[in-house]
Amino acid sequence: MDSETDRFGSPILLTPRLGQGSFRVMVTDVYQRRCAVTRERVLPALDAAHIKPYSQGGDHAIKNGLLLRSDVHKLLDKGYVTVSPDHRFEVSRKVKEDFDNGRHYYSYHGSQIYIPPKPELQPGREYLAWHNESVFKG
Repeated sequence: MDSETDRFGSPILLTPRLGQGSFRVMVTDVYQRRCAVTRERVLPALDAAHIKPYSQGGDHAIKNGLLLRSDVHKLLDKGYVTVSPDHRFEVSRKVKEDFDNGRHYYSYHGSQIYIPPKPELQPGREYLAWHNESVFKG
């Protein structure tokens, strides 16, 4: 291996999602720099998660966002967890079935997530209902 190309491969072009940076800043501030589920506050471990993914027509609106610890965000995206329209954290039985594990996540099952006090900043019921119906594995 003599060149950087041999070590890393050819460069690729990425198309940035416009508005992603401001979405992250807004969601992080609204959730007081803490995970809505675990209340973790180590900022590098937190993600501004879209309830309805941008790639599926979701927007960068505060009502379509949750601040989540990165592992919880990944499980949300894959449908292993969700937030019900009444703001309760739900864990799919598929976590146990698929991985024979998940005790840590099940300890949060049924718990009320943190939601911002102002209604206009809270997760939108339409986004949460969409996630429960279209993504969550039940």
